[in-house]
Amino acid sequence: MKVLVTGGAGFIGSHLVDCLIERGYEVVVVDNLSAGSRENVNPGATFYELNIGDRGLAEVFERERPEVVSHHAAQIDVRRSVAEPLFNAQENILGSLNVIVNSVGFGVRKLIYASSGGAVYGEPRYLPVDEDHPINPLSQYGVSKHTVEHYLFLYAHQYGLSYVILRYPNVYGPRQNPYGGAGVIAIFARQMLQGERPTIFGPGDKTRDYTYVSDVVEANISAMEWGRNAIYNIGTAVETSDREVFDLVAQAVGYKGSPIYVPLRPGEIQRMCLNWGKAQRELGWHPKTPLKEGIQRTIEGYRQEGDESRH
Repeated sequence: MKVLVTGGAGFIGSHLVDCLIERGYEVVVVDNLSAGSRENVNPGATFYELNIGDRGLAEVFERERPEVVSHHAAQIDVRRSVAEPLFNAQENILGSLNVIVNSVGFGVRKLIYASSGGAVYGEPRYLPVDEDHPINPLSQYGVSKHTVEHYLFLYAHQYGLSYVILRYPNVYGPRQNPYGGAGVIAIFARQMLQGERPTIFGPGDKTRDYTYVSDVVEANISAMEWGRNAIYNIGTAVETSDREVFDLVAQAVGYKGSPIYVPLRPGEIQRMCLNWGKAQRELGWHPKTPLKEGIQRTIEGYRQEGDESRH
């Protein structure tokens, strides 16, 4: 089976590509390398350096004829979405629509879409949040991710496109960009390893649901075979505060310093964790990696990258 992964040079996408190739799938990667890295692309994949919004995407679909599309390419910085809403919509809404239209036009069997459980629900009315929770995104990023969900429902209704939407938590692990606006574990790890003092926005009590990247990859693999025109939360149902993350990363690194506290940023919710019961019932998926173990693996990954870059 041939799978096209958009954003396959990025953090989650590249781990998914590695797993697919390991399991014997043919893999095509489309990535404009704005956030991803050429070094992340598995040499066993066919790679196209291309923006998902470009007209040339149709040529890739025509040449490669993928059976499954895993759509991970996105502008993921909440702060940038607030500051540059038109750019965010161009990348996340119009770019995704181009992926959907080509998937329909070239007979893709199934499209798996990486949405955001951390951003589409808004400030939760109850925790852990399930898929029936009201949708009230509080950032342009959240609006853009949810808009694509509506397009998938529409194209399933009008053209019979089969899809699965995976609403992600805060995914973390090796290869996450420690210089981006997302990924607090990666950011803290880089800063501590370089002897810098990490910054916490707010008093440190903001919570998120942290799920290790290999667990998220497994959810994608399951979604290729199971689930039809359905939405699934992927997460751990556990709230972890910024201060708890700081302490766990500091323990793994051996960092003895304290954080810098600054005011909260606009567009960010205060608390979040996701109910994954539906994914367990229908996809047979559940989170496996404890946070402490996942952070340890992440730190080892960054240390390894640092050693390699010195040689």
